[in-house]
Amino acid sequence: MCGIVGYIGRRDAYPIIIKGLQRLEYRGYDSAGIALYDGNDIKLSKTKGKVSDLKERLENEITTDGTLGIGHTRWATHGVPNDVNSHPHYSNSGDLVIIHNGIIENYDSLRKELINRGYTFKSDTDTEVLVNLIEDVKKNENVKLGKAVQIALNQVIGAYAIAVFDKNKPNEIVVARLGSPLAIGVGDDEFFIASDASPFIEFTKNAIYLEDEEMAIVRRGKTVKVRKIKNDDLVDPYIQELQLNLEQIEKGGYDHFMLKEIYEQPEAIQDTFRGRLLSNEAMVKLAGVEDNMKKFLAADRIIVVACGTSWHAGLVSEYIFEDLARIPVEVEYASEFRYRNPVITERDIIIAISQSGETADTLAAIKLAKSRGAFVFGVCNVVGSSIAREADAGAYTHAGPEIGVASTKAFTTQITVLTLMALRLARAKGTISSSEFRHHLIELETIPNKVEVALKSDAYVETIADIYKDATNFLYLGRGYNFPVALEGALKLKEISYIHAEGYPAAEMKHGPIALIDEQMPVVVIATKKGHYEKVVSNIQEIKSRKGKIIGIVTEGDVSVKELADHVIEVPETIECLTPLLTTIPLQLLSYHIAVMLDKNVDQPRNLAKSVTVE
Repeated sequence: MCGIVGYIGRRDAYPIIIKGLQRLEYRGYDSAGIALYDGNDIKLSKTKGKVSDLKERLENEITTDGTLGIGHTRWATHGVPNDVNSHPHYSNSGDLVIIHNGIIENYDSLRKELINRGYTFKSDTDTEVLVNLIEDVKKNENVKLGKAVQIALNQVIGAYAIAVFDKNKPNEIVVARLGSPLAIGVGDDEFFIASDASPFIEFTKNAIYLEDEEMAIVRRGKTVKVRKIKNDDLVDPYIQELQLNLEQIEKGGYDHFMLKEIYEQPEAIQDTFRGRLLSNEAMVKLAGVEDNMKKFLAADRIIVVACGTSWHAGLVSEYIFEDLARIPVEVEYASEFRYRNPVITERDIIIAISQSGETADTLAAIKLAKSRGAFVFGVCNVVGSSIAREADAGAYTHAGPEIGVASTKAFTTQITVLTLMALRLARAKGTISSSEFRHHLIELETIPNKVEVALKSDAYVETIADIYKDATNFLYLGRGYNFPVALEGALKLKEISYIHAEGYPAAEMKHGPIALIDEQMPVVVIATKKGHYEKVVSNIQEIKSRKGKIIGIVTEGDVSVKELADHVIEVPETIECLTPLLTTIPLQLLSYHIAVMLDKNVDQPRNLAKSVTVE
């Protein structure tokens, strides 16, 4: 979950690397560091804290000359966040320097072996073990750096994306990946290295995405050579044209990326169904589904694997697929699925959901499912990501870059794709009439405008946030399609405000959580007109009788909940299966405003990183 950046070419490396680290800080912000080669020696600086702390230190610590360099922003795994454990790391000789994203699982045994050979270690990291292993191989095997990296990586167990260079051969950087993403930007006699394309988007639109178990040697003035780590076979690299643009990764006048991304949802949802939802022709076009329709129609069940917010989107899809297409669905945490020896057959469809397309547990779940013969369909946002490449077929969400660690538009665009899939399969199976199908398409087409309306509650939500910002606990309740929204609302509050919150099915309140309710407990209840409305109103009455503070998310024009609730936030009316796309909006805004009022780092909450590429 760390961010890595590198540059080799004709420009000054420092400004490219620093700006790149700032763009990748969503991947980790415990510490940061940079190593530059100035033509004579390596200049290295690193510090606990953020990239801004590194910039401040650099101004007083080292010269920033050089056209070759690497940088790192860390999310700690091995070793606490401090200056010593920060990357980059030197080898014992001081000749090699490395940055690393991932975990070397057998680092302890390798470390002991290297200590027996006379190596010493300054840090607690697995990364320092790796750079010294590479040095040991280079010295004992009398090989060049690229070959040493390859031999060393064949001895390690775990996940990695690395960039390493040798000060005695400062015309090349060696990079490699297994389980952690790595992109190489290809410019005019210059190369950029990064965890994703955002650090180099203004310099080049051409990128090579390394596959798992591939390494590359990036040399000045030469073409990139890509090889398989295990067998040394040369690989013909595919240079991909990037669709990302600079505007998309800037804040655009908003105080935080999270708020910008909340407000981008109308456009993101529209972009996700553009060209796929053809209401005038009563059609849904999803190539990944169309090309594999026989597999979907013959499937015994769908198993959704995901983590975090994507898991909540998967829960919504369970209701949608079973309701509309009458296909049995199971929703699994990818982290548990891969370890419990699940029963998977060739007649199962696995839908893997991930914003980044790099989630380590979801990738592992995909590989397990494929090994058992299941067909895997990926739903992710990042073009060219590992899940997109590993899946048998899939669909992109087209949400655009999501920089804020707490996912917002990822959730709504994932639900949009999954709804389109369910509708297409329902039509193919004949479980929905042509009139119902057309009605659903027309209503889905209106959702971006209705999200715009829901966003107009922002100022009112802010006043509610001010009332409850000092609460120590929240309860979120919903039923049916909106139970997963309650879970997602609670997660958002926990992630960015650090207030304890729990989401429950409203009917389950009586089976335990009702014991928590008193006059200090804010309870957010999703009570739209569509879906078990009367039952939810009864649940609200039970809360009210116990003096709980009720924040109701209701359909425009609601009367019953308004009489009971302390506050109501209205959303436009829509059909039941689409309500999550609207009810989630005020919950996102509520968590955002509470976090801002508590002076929390909204875009970079503590202990979290955007792309979870380690177990």
